[in-house]
Amino acid sequence: MSLRDVLNSILSSVDGALAAFIMAYDGIPIAESILEQSEFDLQLLSVEYATILKEIKRSIDVIKLGDLEEVTISTSHTSVVVRILNNDLFAALIIRRDGNIGRGRYMLNLKSIEVAQELS
Repeated sequence: MSLRDVLNSILSSVDGALAAFIMAYDGIPIAESILEQSEFDLQLLSVEYATILKEIKRSIDVIKLGDLEEVTISTSHTSVVVRILNNDLFAALIIRRDGNIGRGRYMLNLKSIEVAQELS
């Protein structure tokens, strides 16, 4: 199954899902899938989140809390669930505020195993 297929399977199984992507910490997109267009710029969002994740990861390393696994950022319009895939890549799922964030977290976690297999 291709990376895009994995992302599409996540999107189709989560109510309120808008988009999913896999990106490197340096801001280079690896794969993306957009189910529903929204007012946000996916490219800008993914690059900005990559920068934020690098800082979170650095902070966690400094205080020695273990490895970063997941981050959820909620705003008045969307929730973004980010799952760390490896030292270079992360996957993110963008969900409407009224969407099923619990299911989104579960599917992103579950499918991260498939993504890791595709990337190896």
